[in-house]
Amino acid sequence: MASNMDREMILADFQACTGIENIDEAITLLEQNNWDLVAAINGVIPQENGILQSEYGSETIPGPAFNPASHPTPVPTSSSSSSSSSAFRPVMPSRQIVERQPRMLDFRVEYRDRNVDVVLEDSCTVGEIKQILENELQIPVSKMLLKGWKTGDVEDSTVLKSLHLPKNNSLYVLTPDLPPPSSSSHAGALQESLNQNFMLIITHREVQREYNLNFSGSSTIQEVKRNVYDLTSIPVRHQLWEGWPTSATDDSMCLAESGLSYPCHRLTVGRRSSPAQIREQSEEQSTDVHMVSDSDGDDFEDATEFGVDDGEVFGMASSALRKSPMMPENAENEGDALLQFTAEFSSRYGDCHPVFFIGSLEAAFQEAFYVKARDRKLLAIYLHHDESVLTNVFCSQMLCAESIVSYLSQNFITWAWDLTKDSNRARFLTMCNRHFGSVVAQTIRTQKTDQFPLFLIIMGKRSSNEVLNVIQGNTTVDELMMRLMAAMEIFTAQQQEDIKDEDEREARENVKREQDEAYRLSLEADRAKREAHEREMAEQFRLEQIRKEQEEEREAIRLSLEQALPPEPKEENAEPVSKLRIRTPSGEFLERRFLASSKLQIVFDFVASKGFPWDEYKLLSTFPRRDVTQLDPNKSLLEVKLFPQETLFLEAKE
Repeated sequence: MASNMDREMILADFQACTGIENIDEAITLLEQNNWDLVAAINGVIPQENGILQSEYGSETIPGPAFNPASHPTPVPTSSSSSSSSSAFRPVMPSRQIVERQPRMLDFRVEYRDRNVDVVLEDSCTVGEIKQILENELQIPVSKMLLKGWKTGDVEDSTVLKSLHLPKNNSLYVLTPDLPPPSSSSHAGALQESLNQNFMLIITHREVQREYNLNFSGSSTIQEVKRNVYDLTSIPVRHQLWEGWPTSATDDSMCLAESGLSYPCHRLTVGRRSSPAQIREQSEEQSTDVHMVSDSDGDDFEDATEFGVDDGEVFGMASSALRKSPMMPENAENEGDALLQFTAEFSSRYGDCHPVFFIGSLEAAFQEAFYVKARDRKLLAIYLHHDESVLTNVFCSQMLCAESIVSYLSQNFITWAWDLTKDSNRARFLTMCNRHFGSVVAQTIRTQKTDQFPLFLIIMGKRSSNEVLNVIQGNTTVDELMMRLMAAMEIFTAQQQEDIKDEDEREARENVKREQDEAYRLSLEADRAKREAHEREMAEQFRLEQIRKEQEEEREAIRLSLEQALPPEPKEENAEPVSKLRIRTPSGEFLERRFLASSKLQIVFDFVASKGFPWDEYKLLSTFPRRDVTQLDPNKSLLEVKLFPQETLFLEAKE
């Protein structure tokens, strides 16, 4: 099985040959071929670059024939394009090959405060990059050192394709033969350098291991040496360094003033030779380089350098350096405790760190899990321990790396707790037992101090919370990122299922709500119709009652008028008699005799007694046409000329 370093080289070669830029896809293809580079390339090139022969049979799929005479070797210039296949292409005579398109490589080149982007074909040379940089930076090629190649220093004539580079590359330019910028801008340049990050590539000589550590320009040389002590167990006074600039004479000097090469600088550290130290070195090589063995007398000699009294054990030096604890002991309010934790974390490691959730663990669960499926996130629990030698390096180099901070803020709710104090440790174990079960609590309880800090990745499920991963402090930024991404893949698959279930459930609930709303509206419509009908019936009954009352009143008036009429005179009467003939609206005729001396009102009463009240009807004469009801009712029939006989007709008033 290939080591991690070999796998990185294989991955870079595989991406350079196939042009696959997606790292996850490239790793998957390599794992399918058990990290066999040739087999993986042969498995991809048939689709990507035109190798048309089957791997396991003699059948050859027809394709364009390869003619060496028509494909001469390209000249490495900026305008030429490579027609050869991958540098790792196996020689198989039966395989037909089509011309491979040249790959475009992107370079981000840093020089002091400038960045230059260069895009070239992989058939170009390193010297062509320098020629472009000469025009951009106004630096002669002869004075320019182009650094940052993974394979070490390369010649100007080296073809880029032979370096098997990925698509995106970062390089930097050094100009040791050129004088530094003028002193007039020194103050501004120094201030800018204080805000820059320096990458220190430190090689531990005894174990032949490299550490890539990021430090701000304001960090001191003493801080670098203390970090290296945490990694290598070599006390500061016994560290033997190579590579520091001659101007770096004082450990209190900040990196921006020390003359380090920006952005990267290589250093080598070892232990000063002495019999005691040789014995100590052999003991360290037999243990994990990330872990610190028990301290000897030399460690106690260094204790004064860190401000620790002789009576203290050296294992407490790390915590003694800090003026205040990360979290108060016997913290009652988790929100207040995390406020102090965040403030202390920022004061120690800077403002670029994960955004810690302020609140109880239950509140963090609510924020991460108990929301809509689309808004859910993973919960990352950071368990801090000040007495672990890994804590300082893990926090400053891994947890505060910009890539880690950005990834956590986008995909995680991050909650933290300090286990340095026994009371806080016991409280967290109680919370852990309640929320995750006794197995996880026992796992954390059995962790040794030097295995901290821990990073727990929690995924919420329907009925429980699952611990996806427990990451210990002895890791690297790349490994931490890969484990976070692996947890995200598991979470994303589960989240998609939850989203589907939630959408289906919401669809069912929407249908039910719509049905319930339709039923409610139907009931309201029926009730409104029933109430309207009841109101209509009540109104009809009321009107009918009024009509009956009016009819009864009218009938009573008619009867009273009829009874009050004087008796009809006979035809042969001593007094003059007027005979009136009255036509009703229905065509019937009313006939009656009246004394000529009778008042006109008696005629009106007679007509009203027959059901035609004079306030609703008018009585008209035919010739001349006139409205009799407009005449004075107190005059006699003789006076109004309704004598000896007259025909009248009734007409309803408007």
